[in-house]
Amino acid sequence: MHATATPNVEPAAMPASPKPKLGPLGAQPALSETAAMVQQTVHRFAEEVLRPVGIRLDKLTPDEVIAPDSPFWKARKQYLDLGFTIESIFELEPSERAEVLCVLFEELGWGDAGLAISIGAGLLPAFMAAAFGNRFLMERFPDTMLGCWGITEPDHGSDSLDANRMIFHPQGNYGRPNCVATLDGDAVVINGQKSAWVSNGTIAEVCILYCAADSGNGPDSRRGCAVYVPMDAPGVSRGKPLDKMGQRALNQGEIYFDNVRLSKDYLLAGPDDYLTAVYAIHTFANSIMATVFTGTARSAYELALDYAHERKQGGLPIIRHQSVAHRLFHLARKVECSRALAQRVVHYNLTNDPPALHAGMMAKITSTQHAFEVASDALQIFGGNGLTREYPIEKILRDARASLIEDGCNEVLAIKGGAYLVDEERA
Repeated sequence: MHATATPNVEPAAMPASPKPKLGPLGAQPALSETAAMVQQTVHRFAEEVLRPVGIRLDKLTPDEVIAPDSPFWKARKQYLDLGFTIESIFELEPSERAEVLCVLFEELGWGDAGLAISIGAGLLPAFMAAAFGNRFLMERFPDTMLGCWGITEPDHGSDSLDANRMIFHPQGNYGRPNCVATLDGDAVVINGQKSAWVSNGTIAEVCILYCAADSGNGPDSRRGCAVYVPMDAPGVSRGKPLDKMGQRALNQGEIYFDNVRLSKDYLLAGPDDYLTAVYAIHTFANSIMATVFTGTARSAYELALDYAHERKQGGLPIIRHQSVAHRLFHLARKVECSRALAQRVVHYNLTNDPPALHAGMMAKITSTQHAFEVASDALQIFGGNGLTREYPIEKILRDARASLIEDGCNEVLAIKGGAYLVDEERA
């Protein structure tokens, strides 16, 4: 006798042709009470504040975006007023922390990708201090201070994330680092610059700086250090804010260091712990990128879905045309895939020791690639209207395109991620 599966509902109670509607986060299992509260609160903030502010900032010059009267600053204050602090997030059990972080950043990415990245990068110094249990840095640089992460340099881009030289070509030459921290007794002296791609770079109050270290034998990018730099410290200066195609609401710009002298108390990780510090921040950053751009893809899909119900051709809403319905289904599928993988990876990495960087890379590459594809196909559903600035879809496409490069371009991430799959005992 074969066992039969127990039906979930009585046949008589099910409609002959059911068409259940998915929830605000698609085919999402029931959220915890805390995560549900976060989803509702942050979605309202994203809808009422982030999205309209992001559209306004997109039309401004980079200098206007960060001007004292810019709506950027009011939006940032409104986010801080929501009260989602690093301390409150770390008070949660790891599994619930993962759930809350995924919901939080997906909703922020739904509102505006650039502003979501600004918020995420702004929290990195506080997050890393908490993750490393460094009480001095936690108290000195609370998450109310706007942060940034400086790692890439004018001559060193995504290769800066390969500090252990896992994929470095044997005939290659890294060359001299553009930024070096000299460890001098009880002090750290920093000279050089970080590239124009530092998110929040020209407006941040604190930088978590990753750079080569010189302990007396010359600079070594493999034995670098992670040091917290107050951005009002003597010797710190900034370049012009970058003028970009997408994510124009996200301030980015160079940072210069001229004999910036700090106490070693500001070190998060010295040369012996540098590779661990790069691994940790890169794992977290890639995982959060995955959740942000799941939200960005979802926003593009939802806009296209609404438009397909409103726009008529041939006497019918265009969603009744098979080609449009077919395309919308695949947009929804990609959003669901991105969310499922992002949540799975964030949960794994916050509950497993050590976390898996290559899993974070998988999630980042999948979500950003899907976000770009979904935005592009969504624009196609809008037709010519999608090319105009009257509709937000062209902006979302530009924002999504940038994600294929930031936090490590996807091609380099895939090469490095593939290297983690090598079983040293078998190959």
